[in-house]
Amino acid sequence: MYQKWLTTEYPNIFFEDNKVGRLKKRIWDANEDEIQKILDDYEIPNDSELGKAGCYIQNSPRKMVIEKRRKCDIVLVPVGCTENHGIHNNSGLDTFMCTSICEAIRRKTAKERHEVALSMPVLNYGGHPYHHIGMPGTVMLSMTTVVETMISVMAGLWDDGFRKIIFVNNHGQDWMLESAVQEFFKRYQVPAFVTVVEWHRAIREFFYPLGDEREDFMTTPFVHADEAETSCALLLFKNMVDMSCVTDAEPKSFGYLDDGFYDGSVDSFHRPNKWSEAEGHRVIERFGTPEGVVGKPSRANSRKAKRPIAAICEYLNCMVEDIIEKYPSGQVPDPSLFTFRDPKDIAPFLQEPQSPGWKSIHELPKLGIFYD
Repeated sequence: MYQKWLTTEYPNIFFEDNKVGRLKKRIWDANEDEIQKILDDYEIPNDSELGKAGCYIQNSPRKMVIEKRRKCDIVLVPVGCTENHGIHNNSGLDTFMCTSICEAIRRKTAKERHEVALSMPVLNYGGHPYHHIGMPGTVMLSMTTVVETMISVMAGLWDDGFRKIIFVNNHGQDWMLESAVQEFFKRYQVPAFVTVVEWHRAIREFFYPLGDEREDFMTTPFVHADEAETSCALLLFKNMVDMSCVTDAEPKSFGYLDDGFYDGSVDSFHRPNKWSEAEGHRVIERFGTPEGVVGKPSRANSRKAKRPIAAICEYLNCMVEDIIEKYPSGQVPDPSLFTFRDPKDIAPFLQEPQSPGWKSIHELPKLGIFYD
């Protein structure tokens, strides 16, 4: 199974010979006209749909939400933050990045007659790593706040019949989101599918710096508010970016563990440790990179973002199609294989919300040790 690989001319870039690997290889090999056709199919770029009626659960009439959910009970939930992304970028960049991507998936699936639901961003401020502390323009929430907020959102969506939840994350807070997913299932033990997709890492190959050889690729590794992030912003919401005042900046360290120990934001180099697994070897942002930038946003342009954005859209759409094929709307994994709750006891909770005999998740009896 693991003996076949789809290789490229670059030793560091390879794909598994499976559905996802072949999808990525198709995007990797596509010419720029083919990439543009993919983006056109997702109607990218497009104006923000946060205030456009009928696009999100929260901006749609309740009747419409229910009718759509009965056809497709998958919900995409953007997860962003408020963070200094340099003088040239908006501090809501992470939020608008993931909402733009989720909105593109909604448009695509609507054409294919299984329109996913979108829920408003669960976090507009976000949890942050320590090194962001005290940075003007960045608003930090505690891990407890983030985890409990996420759990409450999952419970509310599950109660409303959305039993397949995809969180699309655009910010360095993955360990908090993963903790929330695990705690939700330990606490409630209900049949559902929930995942976090940190979208940059999901298609990390397309952020690999190859700009000297392929002009539509980045020339520098993905870090923060840099060539990669600014290029994506220029493609998805260019009016929120002011390139006339762009400033490059490089991080400062304390002079140890600099050479190959820790990877960057999307794990481009397969290094032993993720960036989020340590603190104390780098100067905090306020003192090390007060510009709010780590990298070279001056090199950004929208062309360089087209292939990675096409890749994440195709990946998320593939995930949606896989879920629908296995579990059409209203169906969930077999409770007898997924939870210690008795299938007969859980049956009322799986009924159509507000139908005769239906019960809310808040009526579940406590089970197990994972309750405060």
